[in-house]
Order: sequence, then C-alpha cells, then structure tokens
Amino acid sequence: MEERYNPAAVEEKWQRLWKENKTFKVEAEAGREKYYVLEMFPYPSGRIHMGHVRNYSIGDVVGRFKRMQGLNVLHPMGWDAFGMPAENAAIQHGTHPAEWTYKNIDNMRIQLQKMGFSYDWDREFATCDVDYYTWEQLVFLEMFERGLAYKKSSAVNWCPTCQTVLANEQVEDGSCWRCESEVEGKELDQWFFKTTAYAEELLEQTEKLTGWPERVLTMQRNWIGRSTGCEIDFVLENSEQKIRVFTTRPDTLCGATFMSLAPEHPLALEVTTDEKRQDVEDFIRRVKKQDKFQRSSEEFEKEGVFTGSFCLNPITGRRMPVFLANFILMEYGTGAVMAVPTHDQRDFQFARKYDLPMVVVIQPEGQELQAETLEEAYVGTGRLVNSGEFDGLDNDVAKEQIANYLDRRELGSKTINYRLRDWGVSRQRYWGTPIPIIYCEHCGAVPVPREQLPVILPTDVALTGEGGSPLATHAEFVRTSCPECGRAARRETDTFDTFVESSWYFLRYASPDYQQGPVDRWRAGYWAPVDQYIGGIEHAVMHLLYARFFTKVLRDLGMIDLDEPFSNLLTQGMVCMETIACSEHGWLYPEEVEDGKCGRCGAPVTLGRTEKMSKSKKNVIDPDSLIERFGADTARLFILFAAPPEKDLEWSDQAVEGCYRFLNRVWRAVAENLSLIEGATVPQDVSGAARDLRRTTHRTIKKVTQDIDGRFHFNTAIAAIMELVNAVYAFESKAEAAGTLREALEAAVRLLAPFVPHISEELWVALGHQQGIEAAGWPQWDEAALAAEALTIVIQVNGKVRGKIEVAADADEETVKTCALENPNVSRFIEGKTVRKVIVVPGRLVNIVIS
Repeated sequence: MEERYNPAAVEEKWQRLWKENKTFKVEAEAGREKYYVLEMFPYPSGRIHMGHVRNYSIGDVVGRFKRMQGLNVLHPMGWDAFGMPAENAAIQHGTHPAEWTYKNIDNMRIQLQKMGFSYDWDREFATCDVDYYTWEQLVFLEMFERGLAYKKSSAVNWCPTCQTVLANEQVEDGSCWRCESEVEGKELDQWFFKTTAYAEELLEQTEKLTGWPERVLTMQRNWIGRSTGCEIDFVLENSEQKIRVFTTRPDTLCGATFMSLAPEHPLALEVTTDEKRQDVEDFIRRVKKQDKFQRSSEEFEKEGVFTGSFCLNPITGRRMPVFLANFILMEYGTGAVMAVPTHDQRDFQFARKYDLPMVVVIQPEGQELQAETLEEAYVGTGRLVNSGEFDGLDNDVAKEQIANYLDRRELGSKTINYRLRDWGVSRQRYWGTPIPIIYCEHCGAVPVPREQLPVILPTDVALTGEGGSPLATHAEFVRTSCPECGRAARRETDTFDTFVESSWYFLRYASPDYQQGPVDRWRAGYWAPVDQYIGGIEHAVMHLLYARFFTKVLRDLGMIDLDEPFSNLLTQGMVCMETIACSEHGWLYPEEVEDGKCGRCGAPVTLGRTEKMSKSKKNVIDPDSLIERFGADTARLFILFAAPPEKDLEWSDQAVEGCYRFLNRVWRAVAENLSLIEGATVPQDVSGAARDLRRTTHRTIKKVTQDIDGRFHFNTAIAAIMELVNAVYAFESKAEAAGTLREALEAAVRLLAPFVPHISEELWVALGHQQGIEAAGWPQWDEAALAAEALTIVIQVNGKVRGKIEVAADADEETVKTCALENPNVSRFIEGKTVRKVIVVPGRLVNIVIS
C-alpha cells in the first residue's frame, strides 16, 4: 500500500475496473428484492455543473447503500436530448443539433464517469434516439384513437424568439422559461393531451404519495385546483347568446351586478359594440403583454373596459354591464365571472374604480351592512337579504337551494371545476419528436399507420432561426400520401413538447432493448415504480405532474400495471456561491481576482450575495478542475457533508480542503496500522479502552445506517464517521487490541463506501480482502456492544446524601432525573414537599432541591 494518498491514481484504477467488469450492470430477477433509484436525467448542455454533482452524488449514495444491503439496484442514466437549446446552439455554431447533442453527451458521459457514479451504462439512451421516440409516436396513436390526444384552435402562449408555443407552466413572470423573452398571446391550431380526463385521479392519489414532500403535493393540488360549484348561464340582452360562468358562491347570485370576461374569452370581441370596439381591442392588446399570474394577484391593479353590451341576471333580471377585466383568466373556470362587488374583494375594487352598482346579499349576525358605506367586501357567513324567496336563509344552505333552483329551470347546474387544463404539446420547432399525423383534404387528420412508424426526423434541414420550424419547408418530409385514400397529403410539421419525452423515460430504463413496444411489461412490473426519485423543486408541477399523467395513460393502454411512477421523492437544494463584482467589468470569476482587486483593471472588487451558481454571474466551480486538484471522492464528500440534501448548499473552498484532509487522514489511519492488524481477529469479550472503541464502532454503524436509510441525513452520517476516525487515532492500546482496531478501521472504510467509493475500495483491498467492498455488504451493529457500563450515581436532597442509583453510562439527563425521583429511599424525603429544582452532575450525583 502506498504511504501517500494519490486520488488520481486510485480513481483511475477503480473506474477502469468498474467499467471492464460491468460492476453495476443489473437484470430483473424474479423473487429478488429490487430497488430503483433515479435522478432526473440531464439536458446535454456540454458540461456538468456542481448542481449535477450534488444531485447525482445523492442518488449514488442511495444506490450504493442499497446494493451493499443486498438489494438488486437499478441506477440508470440517459439524456433529455430534444429541445430548443440544441437548435439555438446549432444556429449559433453552424452545426446540426444532432451533432451538437451527441458530442455534448460524449463529453458529459466522461465527466460523470470521472465522478465514479454507479450507473448501469448499458441502459443509456437519449430521447432523440429513433429507438426511443418511435415508441412515443406509438403511444400518441393509441391516445389519438381513444380521444386522449386531439387538435383544436387555442389561445396559446407564443415565444417570438423561440418561435414556438409554451405551456402555461413554461411561462415565468410573463417570459419564456428558456430564453426569457416576453411571451405573447396568439391563436393557433394545437395538439393537446387530455390531462383533464385524469384530474380527479391525479388529485386523489396525492394522498397516497406519502414519500413525497408536502410542499410538492400542495403545489400539485393547487395546480389541479378542484372546486365544487355551479355553472350558470347569463343571457345577453336582445340575443339568444349566453355567457356561462362557474362559481363556488351561488348564494351571492342576486348580488351579481356586472359581468367580467377574460380578455382572451372567445366572446370578448363578439359582444363588443361598434362604438366600443377600438377601446376593447386596445385593451386586449395591452393585457396580453401582462404576466397572467401577476394579473390574478391581489396586489395587481384591477383594470377593465366596457364592451357596450349587457347580460341579464337569471334570478333578479338585472341588466349587468359586460366588462373585460385584466384579473380574469381563461385558465380558470369558463373565463367569465359574475361580479359580486359586496362579497368579493377584487370585484369590490373594480366596482369602486368604475363606479358600478353594489347590492349586499349576505348580512352577518348582529350587523346591517350598507353597500354605500362598505370599506371592503364582506366575505364571511350570514343570512341572505335582497335575494327574493331566498331571504333569511343561512348562506351555506342557500348555496344548495339556489343551485337546485337553477337546475330545475335549466338556468345552471351543479358541477366540479378544475384549474388544470389539457396539456398543449405542439411545438413549432425542428429538434423534437415528429407528431405522426397526416393531413388529407378529403379525409382530414389521419394517423400514420403503425407499420409506417417511426416518422423519422430528417437531418438534411436548413436551420436559420427565422420563420419557425424548418420542417414546414422541407418538401420531402412534408409531401406524402394519405393512408386512407392514397391522394396527395402533407405531414404534420409540429413536434412534441420535450416534456412528453421526460414523462416516460424512467419506464424505458426498465427494458431499453425492448423492440415490441415502449416497455416490456414484465420487466417494467419488476422495476417500477421508482423507489427513490431525486430532482429539483422547480419540476414540482410540470415534469412530475406530466409523468404521473403519462403513467396512468400507459396503464390504461394496457402497457404497464402501475398507478404512480415515483414512490419517494427528494427535492434537493441548490448549490450557491458568493458573487464577486467589479464596477468596471461586472461579474468576475474567482480566478480573475488578485489581492482583492480586479485582475483586468485593478479596481477593488465587491463581494455580493450568496446566490445559486450561474454562468451569467460567474460564481461557478468547474467539477473537472475540482477533481484534478482534489479528486472525485473529495468533491463528493464535500457536496454531501456541507448541508442536508434538501437545503441549499453554500460553497466553501476551506470546507473542500477540509474534506481532502480528512480522506488523507483515513488513508494514513489504515496505512500506519496495517502491520499491527494483519491477521488479527475481532474479539467479542473486551474491556477498558478496547471496549470503548468497540462501542464507538457499533454506535457509528447504527447511526450511519439510520441516517442514510430513508432519512438522507448524509451530513450527520459523515460527521459520525469522522468521530470514529478520531477515536481510532486516540486509541492507545493498538498493539494489545489489534482485533478491535481492525474492526474499527474496516467499519469506517465500509461506512464511507457509498460516499467516497474509490478510496474505500482501495483501502478495503489494502486491508486484505479479495472481493469488492460492495460485495462485502453493509456492516451490522451488535446491540451487545452498544450496552454501556453502569454508573453509580449519588442522590442528594437539599445537599444531604439520601440514596444511590445505578444507570447506564450513556443515560441522558432526563432518564437520570426520573430514576432519582422514583428511587424508594429518596421518595420518603420528598413526599409532600415541593421539588424546586433537580441538578444533575453527569456521571456523579443528583441534587434534589425541595421546600
């Protein structure tokens, strides 16, 4: 064994052996307990960053730990490879997206392998592989036949820079989530997946996802947004046209004094009179540029415009002016709201601003509200007034009675509404999965026959970045014949949203070689669901909701037997670092700073806030440079030790160096004691210092096991191992108790294996073992070794000795207090007295102060 720790040599050796021996390759084995751990797969941007390192290190600890416990562990890796960044990069660098993507994949694969992650690389695929998206196209055809995929004209979010449609979830503060361009509203024919068909099941089954963070479940429940209420029709004056609203408050119907429509509502221009048309069109254009989520917030200024038309209240007959209002969204309900300004704060603010009538219809107990003197809307309970035959009813009772009244007269009906909308999956871009539909002037939209799949994305395209997808101008791709009538026809030139690919990739990993369908049902049944899924909180709604939906679709298509894709979810925190700025040159990399000054101009630099690592702010650390200097094991150890996985991690160069010093310390602990422990066996009956070391060893095994298994308290687990190594260095009876020393060293090395696998493997071999450290299994603690020596504690009452007790040496203070107070010899001295204080001197005495 080398005296000095050389991480480069150790890591190169073990990475080569793992690759040559296919150490982490697995197959489904009937009857053997499995464990499927998965981190959200990366986009092949070209380089991994410290966020990747953290995410994948967490998953690797879990995978290696479970493998050492004897489970059949599936831990795969692949690439979320389609999407706009590849297309943009191809245009920028004058290359093809496929060439750019696969080159990046090659680079990132090497980087991941340098980190020593225990992936089964035989299962690797990229979502741009034809062998992958072929089956996605097949699933689409099945969905199309069952009405779960359909096309309709829709107001969409349009990114003018990316020249593509964005899902609502992909619009952040009014901007494209990828390029940050301002999003516009546009009307287009789009393909949709019918996510609403699964709304109730998606909502109900959140209750079964006990291994998910409550924060994520709350976000999903809010996004699905189930509401029980009524749909009510308001007839337009002098017309048979109706405006349908959804409300959870039918009890306030008689207080509805005006109608508010979303600017995107299909009736917005239709109900507008000629004299109001210019004002309305200007308002619509202006509002479409506003962020939808800000529009609906309480703080956002309420604005509107009168259309010139009126509708009629179905109970009171009141003429209600029809307005467009910026705070009404098409994404919720029907995009139309009956406005009750006395009992809804947004309506109240709007009515005050535009001087609209108000009618109080709910009076609280013991008060008499007047519309003219209200300072805010009353949203509490009470009894109905100004509501005709419903006057005097408790408002909760009135909800049911008014709903029944409307239902009997066919003016409305009870219903359940969901905020969730069907998923728009059309994208006007090139680098994506072609949608397998053919358009025929005679037959309409015709699915591509299954035997003609896949519809392959052509590679001979001209990417200019202008005018949308180049597929639309690719004559050879577009021109085809109708499968039904044989006439000339054209192909669909939209491609799928990339979230479609990431909605089922985890199932394909179970059988990536399967050529009869998307998944081999038996192997998917063996491996799925994913036992532990790991990724960022930013995917709480989009990816995680779509993956749940797609899993249920595949189940209903008879392809899998699975309700939910992920049993347990961990959302890891971000990796953050202090920013550095120069007044002249802006953000600086750490290496651009010399003695506290900008290396380019000499100006003093300013240390900014600690923020998420970002290339734009130059507060990034290159994993390769870290590995080159300290080794992958040090990088892994720091990223796992610096903070709990779910918390943000603040970068510290000093802490990285501390982790490196610790690994050197572990190496020396083994190297310096090899000759002492050679051939030594572990004794069961030890005393004195040896007994203390053995107790520390088994206490550490227990703590680390419990901290890793399900808790993911990696930082405290590593801290416990560090304490064990300290105990080894402090152990003075090395020669006399070589077996106990050997047990402690081997335990430390085995416990470190999931965290720092390269050095652990090397030290395990140095300790004389032929088989790999994972094959040796996870160490088990001995409860007998944990038993602490009993101590005799003196009990005093007001300073006088009144008795003695025996307690375990590791008994906590509360246990000692309880034993002292319950001791029979002591109880007669404190009976009938008031115990003012109980003072514990650890390991010596207890003094009970009474009066």
